[in-house]
Amino acid sequence: MDEHNPKEEPIETVFRNGTITVVGILLAFSLGFVTHWAANPVPWRFYDLFAVVPILVGIAAQMRALSLLLDISSLRRHVYERANRIFMAGLILTACGVGLAILLDVFEVASTVTLPGA
Repeated sequence: MDEHNPKEEPIETVFRNGTITVVGILLAFSLGFVTHWAANPVPWRFYDLFAVVPILVGIAAQMRALSLLLDISSLRRHVYERANRIFMAGLILTACGVGLAILLDVFEVASTVTLPGA
């Protein structure tokens, strides 16, 4: 089965280039968060894996989407849309992992901080 449909309208290169820029910037933010979190002097705990796994899987999906978008075949609509779906799934996973990491830190701080006068 041939994946290339001659009737399929291609994506405009300017539109695809903008998408590549957005994907690259958000991927850089995701990698920056992981780098900053890994350099944090607070010791890691086992339950941090619940946040780390979705973040890393999400980053891997974002990288996959970027690699698909950088290929010339991404000018075909179905490849472009597939890359967008993969990117959005990766972005959602990463955001969920970051949110979970923040919640875990809040619960950790809340359990160790004592109220004045208590």
